[in-house]
Amino acid sequence: MEARKAENRLHQTSFILYIAIDDLISARGKMVPGLDEFTAALDHHGIPAVLVTSRTRLQMDDPRRKLSHNHPFIAEGGCGVFLPEDYFHLRPHASHAQPRGTPTVRLGRFTCLPVAQQQPAASEALETLAAETGVSVVPLRSLPPRELAQNTDLPLREAELARQRDFDELFFFAGATEEDIQSFQAAARTQNIQLRQRGVLWSLAIGPSVRHCVSELSKLYDRALRSHARTIAIATPGQETALFAACDRAILLSDKAGHPADTPLDEAQPRSSRVMELPLRADDIWDQVLANLSARK
Repeated sequence: MEARKAENRLHQTSFILYIAIDDLISARGKMVPGLDEFTAALDHHGIPAVLVTSRTRLQMDDPRRKLSHNHPFIAEGGCGVFLPEDYFHLRPHASHAQPRGTPTVRLGRFTCLPVAQQQPAASEALETLAAETGVSVVPLRSLPPRELAQNTDLPLREAELARQRDFDELFFFAGATEEDIQSFQAAARTQNIQLRQRGVLWSLAIGPSVRHCVSELSKLYDRALRSHARTIAIATPGQETALFAACDRAILLSDKAGHPADTPLDEAQPRSSRVMELPLRADDIWDQVLANLSARK
């Protein structure tokens, strides 16, 4: 029912918001002040907010529940787009970039547009790479519960959710030198395997792309709206590169001190003509973001 309500309001908006949440909602569930009110305001104004994360589909259950989030989300760092049931009532077009020509798959209660290859492809690729390079790796899925919690720095329940992945494989290097890691990375690049560091852990995925996720999802929004909706990204430093490259315009939430009260929003220093930088720690940051969005309608 909520997904149908979301679709019914799509005609009210001319843009779609993509929000990188990993720095805005911690893995333990603590969110930056005001984020819940901000997403509620977006719903009130009929603006879809697509959450973008390196976390899994299962890890997103609690944050989405706390935010009353009923829109799609992009998980595992651009591995796939997850659509709530009956959100669009549209069947996505098949894409040659999707594994084995499959336009959608059912994962849990979501329809998924897969961009990366699904498990066990990443798990098998990790094992093969380790054998070919002679570099010792330890997959997260191989750890007993206590070691899993220690290595993820998460309570056991959240740690279990973190290793139940649909696409990528989390692991760490065991006793590897910097030269070993570079050799491992070089071998991965020759096989279209993407390695991304996640703190002390690493992620291995085959074919992930935030840009492709945004592109495929934007096509669905355009079909539902019967017009082109602009894409606007919101992210913090370190989370912005791939997402900003995929969207028409962007807002960077920096750690800098807030702009003085007498400084108009439109005088905040932009990074470029398409990126506006705003202070994340300002008391009225989400009001500033909403004002910025309103100015772009």
